[in-house]
Amino acid sequence: MREAVSQKLVEKLLVRLEGLLTFMERSSLAELVELYRSPRRMIFLSFASGVARGFGIAVGFTIIGALFLWMLGRLAMLNLPIIGEFVAEITRIVQGELARP
Repeated sequence: MREAVSQKLVEKLLVRLEGLLTFMERSSLAELVELYRSPRRMIFLSFASGVARGFGIAVGFTIIGALFLWMLGRLAMLNLPIIGEFVAEITRIVQGELARP
């Protein structure tokens, strides 16, 4: 009886251990540890990813800003009262700032 319980327990442990090994292989744990061992590579990869993120943010903001201004211009052409007042206020602010010495 005790041997059967022990055998089932060992089988369960083996299944769990195989699952853990599979998870570790999928997560590339060894590669991550190797990356932490080489600080120069880590710094280079962090720098490169930061530059890529910054470039992506700049391009994305430019595209979204251009779309917003295009839509605002289209709405201004419709002469909607609220939008027209908004655009007029922005125009007054810009002209006031340009008039300052």
